[in-house]
Amino acid sequence: MARILLVRHGESEWNSVGRWQGQADSPLSDLGRRQAKAATRALGPVDAVVCSDLQRAQVTAEIIASELGVGPVVVDADLRERDAGAWSGLTRAEIHDRWPGYLPDDPMYRNTTPPPEVRRPPGWEPEDHLCERALRAIDRMAALVGDGDVLAVTHGGLIYALESHLGEPWHRIPNLGGRWFDAGDGTLALGDRVMLVDPHDVAVTTPDQI
Repeated sequence: MARILLVRHGESEWNSVGRWQGQADSPLSDLGRRQAKAATRALGPVDAVVCSDLQRAQVTAEIIASELGVGPVVVDADLRERDAGAWSGLTRAEIHDRWPGYLPDDPMYRNTTPPPEVRRPPGWEPEDHLCERALRAIDRMAALVGDGDVLAVTHGGLIYALESHLGEPWHRIPNLGGRWFDAGDGTLALGDRVMLVDPHDVAVTTPDQI
């Protein structure tokens, strides 16, 4: 079995201002670069570093790989974030304004218990499509290292989708937070969640958008 650590990238410029990204290619913030460098102190040796083709993940992976002395970084487009459709580039306040009632924290639901289901905009990537490409990437990484360990820098939405696929309840994940998965012989199992950033070293950020 391969052990694969899927990690959310460092803070991006759009994370820092609360904009939904999806597959828009926002760069890392300065804090995101510091988070990536600090994360290497929580990592043991790995056999490969793989990443999404979006620059916030790729730059995070390159910083970590350089610090660990592992490379070259393998880029896999199937690890990219979920397509957020018409919400890409918008803040939560703008979504509430343009798509009232779509998100459960909309002010109109302030006294509603339980909160309503989340609704999605045009162009939103379906869960089954996201899981399908995520599992393809998992299979390729497992084949790459055999019984080894992989660090894969990806995105929050993709990690959430795989956790849900395996029956794990949703919990928000911070930048440079991650989840171990065991993969091989057509099977996939959840490991532990981890946090690679020590708040004593650098600020921890937890974006509330993808």
